[in-house]
Amino acid sequence: MTVWNLGSINIDHVYRLDHLPRPGETLAATGHDQGLGGKGANQSVAAARAGATVRHLGALGPGADWVIARLQASGVATEGIRILPDSSSGHAIIMVDADAENAIVIHAGANRALDPDWLRGACAGIAAGDTLLIQNETSLQAEAARLAQEAGARVIYSAAPFDLDALREVLPHVSILALNEGEAEQLFAAMPGALPVAQMLITRGAKGAEFRDLRSGESLHQPAFPVTPVDTTGAGDCFAGYFAAALDGGESVAQALRLAAAAAALQVTRSGAGDAMPTRAEVEAFLKDRPDPA
Repeated sequence: MTVWNLGSINIDHVYRLDHLPRPGETLAATGHDQGLGGKGANQSVAAARAGATVRHLGALGPGADWVIARLQASGVATEGIRILPDSSSGHAIIMVDADAENAIVIHAGANRALDPDWLRGACAGIAAGDTLLIQNETSLQAEAARLAQEAGARVIYSAAPFDLDALREVLPHVSILALNEGEAEQLFAAMPGALPVAQMLITRGAKGAEFRDLRSGESLHQPAFPVTPVDTTGAGDCFAGYFAAALDGGESVAQALRLAAAAAALQVTRSGAGDAMPTRAEVEAFLKDRPDPA
C-alpha cells in the first residue's frame, strides 16, 4: 500500500525566545534555525520514517532544491511536487519559548496555487487500499479527497489550521477526521450532534490521544509517554504521519495509536519539525520494554 499526501511544504524559520512576544513587544531572539516544515511535509517525513511508501503531492517556488533533496533523503517520493516559477515557496515564522511552547505565522505561497488539472493527473495512481493524507494548508483538498474516495482509498484529514467552511466541504469524502483538542472543541461547538464522518482521531498533547468510531460508539484512549519537551512544533504532524503509516501497513488502530504516541514523544525532545521526525527503529527502541503510561 502507499501513503499519498497532498500536503503543504514550508521553509521554517525558527526563533528561540525567553517568552512569546506580547502585543506591541519587540524581543531579541536567542537563536535561529532554518529547516523543513509545513504540515504536509512533516507528515510525509513522519510516515516515510515509519516505514511507509510515501508519495508527496504539492508545490514549491524556485530555488528550493534543498527541500526536495531533504524529502528524498527521508524516503519520500517527490515526483508529484511541482516548481511554480511565479510563486514563492510557503514559509513559516515559528517562535519557541523557554517552556517549548510555540506561536506560528505561515505564508502559503505555492501551497495555495495548485491547479485542478494537475491534481487529477497526480492522483491518477491512487488505488484501493491506499491512504491519502490532506490538511488545510493547500488548495484542492476536497477534490483530492473525492478522487481518493472514488478510488477506494482511506482518507485522513487533519483539519488544521481549523477552517469550518473547508471542513464542511471535505468531510463527506473523509474516512478519519484528525484534530487536536482545541480544534475538536471548535468543531463540536459549530456542528453539534452527529457528524458525517465514520471515525475521529483527537490528539490532546500531554493527555494523550483518543480514537472514536462514530458508527459503533467505541473509543480507544492512548496515554502520552512522559518526556521533557524541547520543541512541540510538529508533534501533531508526527502523530498523524505515524498513525497513517501504521494503518496503511495493516496494523490495528490500537497498535497505530501506541506507535504514533511514542513517535510524537521522541519528536518533541528535539528541535525542529520535519527534520526532527524519528525513525521506526528509534521508536521501536523507545517502546522496548516500556509499558503504556498509566
